Amino acid sequence: MSRSDVLVAAVLSPVLLLQALLLRKRALRLPEATGPREGQTGQGPSLGVLIVGDSSAAGVGTDTQETALAGQLVSALAAHHTVDWQLIASTGATTPTTLKRLEEADLWAFDIVIVILGVNDVTRGGPLAGWLRCHRNLRALLRNQTGARQLYISQVPLLGAFPLLPDPLRWLLGRRALRFDAALITVLRSEPDCVYVPLPKTLNADDMAEDGFHPGPTIYAAWAKEMARRILSEGPSH
Repeated sequence: MSRSDVLVAAVLSPVLLLQALLLRKRALRLPEATGPREGQTGQGPSLGVLIVGDSSAAGVGTDTQETALAGQLVSALAAHHTVDWQLIASTGATTPTTLKRLEEADLWAFDIVIVILGVNDVTRGGPLAGWLRCHRNLRALLRNQTGARQLYISQVPLLGAFPLLPDPLRWLLGRRALRFDAALITVLRSEPDCVYVPLPKTLNADDMAEDGFHPGPTIYAAWAKEMARRILSEGPSH
């Protein structure tokens, strides 16, 4: 945190703690999307796609993987490629827990890897420097274990726009998310095989899931469309 944010957090700590406790108690807990998490589909040049991440990667906020990010992305890519894909994601995943999970996994070879992480790292209050170090280690593992030629790193969600969160907690987490995202953009500039992918520019509350925290199908569709556009125009076959 910046010095000013540390001061604000200290002054507001009783309010922030109460808000966090009430949110945890009252928040609607939605399930992960059902359906396959690996497969092969499409026609054309082969393309191996691995998606790793948290609850948004797992499709929380929509019913099935078909309408989640993974399903819509694979569908878009399958119009141009024979896509061999796998999804490794879970609710509550952080960058450290994902790194540990992948260290213990027997990963396949993939052409590209999509990383969707950051929101839980922001909300759990760990230091920015530690997160960046862990994210760097994750990227290195993914390169080494999958042979991926391109990594697509999704934007850290703009928590300041999440309707579930009350102020001042939303304000504080929003500022923290912006710092994490800005730092991520900076480090990725020195890694030519990494592509930073922003989330849909408009985060309409009506398009979010009923819990007010996760994307709904409309947002997943826009997100998948932009991710597919980046992959098809900037991917390893180009």
